[in-house]
Amino acid sequence: MRDVTAGDRDAWADLYRGYRDFYGKPHDERVYTTVWGWLADPDHQTRGLIAEIDGTPVGVAHYRAYARPIMGDSGIYLDDLFTAADARGTGAGTAILHRLAEIARDEGASLVRWITDEQNTTARSLYDRVAQQTPWVTYDLRPAE
Repeated sequence: MRDVTAGDRDAWADLYRGYRDFYGKPHDERVYTTVWGWLADPDHQTRGLIAEIDGTPVGVAHYRAYARPIMGDSGIYLDDLFTAADARGTGAGTAILHRLAEIARDEGASLVRWITDEQNTTARSLYDRVAQQTPWVTYDLRPAE
């Protein structure tokens, strides 16, 4: 488990395409360029992790710190987590989540939080083993026109 580095662009893009395929998102080079730019910019809040098996990248995660005013502290928000289909069940996803817990500890964050699709049963079986599901309901509000 390690941070994304400049040399990871191609492997990261392959994994991120797999993530976008999973959620039925189109392949949009603008999105890949934007997100990679964020990951490559040390001043941007978005950070990335790569999970490897025998030196081959098999998983990717994007995360960022966020403020929790109601608690007067901060957390880590996991935006995206994906492991290649042939790497599922190898512990790559678990390793990513454990690394995020370590990052939260090291940075003084009170928790790591994420959302997932209710139908994502494979991932949810992992999440249910390592984290506590919350009662919160998520909403999306579009920008004003």
